[in-house]
Amino acid sequence: MPKRTDIETIMVIGSGPIIIGQACEFDYSGTQACKALRKLGYRVVLLNSNPATIMTDPEVADATYVEPLSLDFARQVIERERPDALLPTVGGQTGLNLAMELHNAGVLKEFEVELIGAQPDVIELAEDRQLFKECMIENNLGVPPSGVATTLAEGEALIDMVGLPAIIRPSFTLGGEGGGIAYNIDEFRDIVARGLDLSPTGQVLVEQSVLGWKEYELELMRDHADNVIIICSIENFDPMGVHTGDSITVAPAQTLTDREYQNLRDAAILVMRAVGVETGGSNVQFAVNPENGDIIVIEMNPRVSRSSALASKATGFPIAKIAAQLAVGLTLDEIPNDITKMTPACFEPTLDYVVVKIPRWNFEKFKGASSVLGTQMKSVGEVMGIGRTFSEALLKAISSLEGGYKDAAQWDDDVLREKLAIPTPDRMPALFESVRRGWDPTLIKDVTGIDRWFLHEIEGIIAVENQLGGRFLSHLSPEELRRAKRTGMPDAHLAKILATTEEAVATRRREDGLLPVYKRVDTCAAEFESHTPYLYSTYEDECEAGESETDRIIILGNGPNRIGQGLEFDYCCCHAAFAVRDEGLTSVMVNCNPETVSTDYDTSDKLYFEPVTLEHVRSIIEQEKPRGIILQFGGQTPLKLSHEIGPILGTTADAIDLCEDRERFNKLLNELDIRQPEGAMPRNREEAIVAATRIGFPLLVRPSYVLGGRAMAICYDETDFDAALDEALEASASHPVLVDRFLVGAVEYDVDALCDGKEVYVAGIMEHIEEAGVHSGDSACVIPPVALSAKNEADMIEATHKLAKRLGVVGLVNIQFAVQAGVVFVIEVNPRASRTVPYVSKATGVPLPRMATLLCLGKKLSELDLPTDTTDAEGRLRPNLGGRFYIKAPVFPWSRFTVKDVVLGPEMHSTGEVMGVGNSFGEAYAKALMAAGQKLPREGGVFLSLRDDAKPFVKDLAEPVW
Repeated sequence: MPKRTDIETIMVIGSGPIIIGQACEFDYSGTQACKALRKLGYRVVLLNSNPATIMTDPEVADATYVEPLSLDFARQVIERERPDALLPTVGGQTGLNLAMELHNAGVLKEFEVELIGAQPDVIELAEDRQLFKECMIENNLGVPPSGVATTLAEGEALIDMVGLPAIIRPSFTLGGEGGGIAYNIDEFRDIVARGLDLSPTGQVLVEQSVLGWKEYELELMRDHADNVIIICSIENFDPMGVHTGDSITVAPAQTLTDREYQNLRDAAILVMRAVGVETGGSNVQFAVNPENGDIIVIEMNPRVSRSSALASKATGFPIAKIAAQLAVGLTLDEIPNDITKMTPACFEPTLDYVVVKIPRWNFEKFKGASSVLGTQMKSVGEVMGIGRTFSEALLKAISSLEGGYKDAAQWDDDVLREKLAIPTPDRMPALFESVRRGWDPTLIKDVTGIDRWFLHEIEGIIAVENQLGGRFLSHLSPEELRRAKRTGMPDAHLAKILATTEEAVATRRREDGLLPVYKRVDTCAAEFESHTPYLYSTYEDECEAGESETDRIIILGNGPNRIGQGLEFDYCCCHAAFAVRDEGLTSVMVNCNPETVSTDYDTSDKLYFEPVTLEHVRSIIEQEKPRGIILQFGGQTPLKLSHEIGPILGTTADAIDLCEDRERFNKLLNELDIRQPEGAMPRNREEAIVAATRIGFPLLVRPSYVLGGRAMAICYDETDFDAALDEALEASASHPVLVDRFLVGAVEYDVDALCDGKEVYVAGIMEHIEEAGVHSGDSACVIPPVALSAKNEADMIEATHKLAKRLGVVGLVNIQFAVQAGVVFVIEVNPRASRTVPYVSKATGVPLPRMATLLCLGKKLSELDLPTDTTDAEGRLRPNLGGRFYIKAPVFPWSRFTVKDVVLGPEMHSTGEVMGVGNSFGEAYAKALMAAGQKLPREGGVFLSLRDDAKPFVKDLAEPVW
């Protein structure tokens, strides 16, 4: 059937800030949906509070509202824009819940807005634990014995039926938030109480445990004509009890018999029809008893999910894009496959390769937090490896984690058994180590619950290690080396086994002609030709990379999301790809993150889904022979390669190193006569103690070459200093640590600028709202600054020009300043894209990553169409912001971790951000806090507590209480 013509304007609700359980996979899905709907001729109105996303760029929707995702603001947008329909299924749980709020409040009925993609009764049925359970039973589908509670007493009354351990699952929450596994009555009461508090409907499901069963997910699509297809089957490496977002997952499922798979397929289709999802994508989760094959349904998402992004990247089937097309009346047989150009979307994808996803955690950021994995998701990102075999895909995914797993060789047998038994990020290295020690596979299976097939695959990897161990590289035959590479072993790991260097292994491979070839992700196991160069490496014979008619520009991505390096850098990489393409060149993206827009097959001309490591990047460079490589947009990950690869476009590797190495950086500031806090550069504990004695407390300890303030600390006495020093020295490795005077009472500022090597354009000055000492990623900040004097601003601009020119920056540069008692100090310089770039771009209307890319390609600032600053009442040059204030506020994951101390400091903890826009500072700040999920009281008393040294500066309190 053709697309609907009775609707013209469609509103899309985004997912808001990046949080654990709802990350940039929804930037991907929302962006795809908006593009698809506009291409079909619809006017698209977008509501989203996240400035760091491609989705909130002005080119994505016809009207974009960067506003809090609340009932009041959504109602205002609807009242103003009068959409005909609302698509709620591409904005994660946040978008879905807000759509239900609008429905329940009568807003959709009042303004005659139709929900498309999922009806309210369908959403209610899928998300309400009791209704979903009843629906499954009515359709003869197995579910665990369970009951629904709305009070703690009701929950306790269910224990006799379900027993302990019990699973608690709150309704309408994301990523298992508020849920958990209760092994005793005290845990049960705590988890139920928390779940009831976090559930928007005040409801939890108390479920009998099926710990140890195998877990599977199926991604499905359905259209109005009741065509249903399975996009992808996904198997959890870990058994039930670990949230799928915290488990290694494999696609397609590896350990099912054909009969078991067909049973799951039939059950998933029945679930979708029974719940009543009319159009779009859904995710159904199952548990399978490994002893007898019994199947039970765990839950389903009546929307595009986190796993949908993984399934899309694993298969090349754009689930969110097609879900949006189905929502407006098209059927699967009417939608062409973008990759093959010949098959319709109703063809189920077939994979002739294996995909492995591994989560990325940040427990080191939350001291004292439990790293035990359960039904509440804790990972902050993920990587994906593609290979011809499970072992190759697994080892490529491990390489993508940047550093791989910790060395488990020092654990004794008792510790090793504990690491196997309790699911934590250490389980995988423990698994490898137990196989290396020759432990009985049956014992390992009994302890972990991991399927024997996976253990057999790991045994195969260790067998290759054992064959090579204790030998010299020169003694290996080409066949032995080829076997190791086909298993997936990276050069760095082979070097460790053979007691040599990574460079020596790479040289030997090249001498043997042992080079990777590149295969295409084609959705149809090569039955039809792929027209889209979406590529992965393997050690076979035929290469499908293809040729390019124009010069290639390689863009290195940022790898997995983690605190300090997230969606903001993917945003920059995407704009780089767009700019390269617009200049008539071939954009080549290298990244391994399945959640992102940068790994969409239509973002760049060629996509290499590969680890951003020296080995893999070098191989791609050898294949593509690019004009140059852009690495300043991918955060710290590609910067580590700057001295090993080339040619680099933009800022040189030496300039990057000069700013990362604290010792060289301090010398540079002295050379330019730019003030910096008094400090020293010790390389060991003895030198550090001498420096601390000379400088005095409080002081700041900062390692070199780290991201997100890792291992930075403010030390107020010798006890603080002693605790911080060891961690900083370890994080710096062979580089010095910076120990400098902490600027008490200072105000911090960020400056983002463009430079072409000779001229400088200051794009934005941001004033931090939190006090000095709070990491810039954890501090709210405002554009334009509200407390910055004209003199201090002039000093900052002068220092920015000096530094950018002296460094020879070509592209972006970010400089952090502090102002104490009217004196400007430089804190640090980042000659690359920074976390603030998307925020400044949205506030000023200047697409900074695009402009920086053009500079990298050889253009000058004078050739770019940059706006002219206006002069304010005090004679300061400022971007023309139309009198508005733009405030960025961070979002924290405290609810996911039980942490004793949540005081903010120089190490970053936030996972995402929102932006508030207003005609006054107060209006913008209030909107930013609301968008970040903080509830602002409208009445009542306020308690203020100030340090003694701050009290003299407070002059407006009529009756001070001290």
